[in-house]
Amino acid sequence: MGLVVFAAIVSLIAVPAIASAAPTTTPTPNAPAANGGGALVDTVLNTLAGIGGSSDGPSTPSKTSQMIVVTAPKAADTTATLTAFEKNAEGKWTSVVGPVKAFLGSQGMGEPKDNVPRTPEGTFALDQAFGRDANPGTKMPYFQATTADWWDSNMKSPTYNTHVKGKNPGGDSENLYNSGPVYDYAVNIAHNPQRTPGKASAMFLHVTNGEPTQGCVAIDKASMKKILAWLDPAKEPKITIGVNKGAPTAEAPGTTTPGGANSNGILTGLANSLLSLIPSILGTAAGS
Repeated sequence: MGLVVFAAIVSLIAVPAIASAAPTTTPTPNAPAANGGGALVDTVLNTLAGIGGSSDGPSTPSKTSQMIVVTAPKAADTTATLTAFEKNAEGKWTSVVGPVKAFLGSQGMGEPKDNVPRTPEGTFALDQAFGRDANPGTKMPYFQATTADWWDSNMKSPTYNTHVKGKNPGGDSENLYNSGPVYDYAVNIAHNPQRTPGKASAMFLHVTNGEPTQGCVAIDKASMKKILAWLDPAKEPKITIGVNKGAPTAEAPGTTTPGGANSNGILTGLANSLLSLIPSILGTAAGS
């Protein structure tokens, strides 16, 4: 798998278009990337869609046709650019939401860890949606949060990193209603499906309050509502988050390691090399 991805990266980097100045136009939503970038976007997203939500276990052919790409110039950045893409019946990817500004954890992105405000780096499934507001029309599993809804962040709890209704699970668990307007709309980023204590819980794509997060990805409410209305579990949606830099591995956000922080460092680095091409192809500046 690593060699296949590497070959794709080499072929992309060799394309003269990447070496030239990035286009200055922003693509129209629901249209291919401008200035001939469509073929490159297809290659990049097809490769990223095939990299699963965990570096552990065998890979399987990807059926993903919805991808949300979050990219920043540096691992320590607290803002990024988010663009949502969909693949049509002809196999072409088009942008459907964005590019929009996104906020990351206050310590950037990298290896997720409980009680560390860092956004997970990698490619992950999107599964459970929820919100304080009513269902905006999403096909994802959705519940309207009340004061009885919690996300279990207690590392000693048997329901760690799941939605719990009723009693507070304790620890650092979040009340999904009392946390405020940031959870008017949200969807879970399934970065820790094994629910391993210490590898972080409650990592969502949600509404921004205009500030860096505790590790989630946050965007404006209107865009979040559009994304939820667009997401379809039948299309196996994924989110990919990364930069073409080393990922922070210590609590100091400036501390980095080559190739990222996943246990499969080679794949992480290659995925980020691909992901870093998206802003150049689209003619957008990350975090702008």
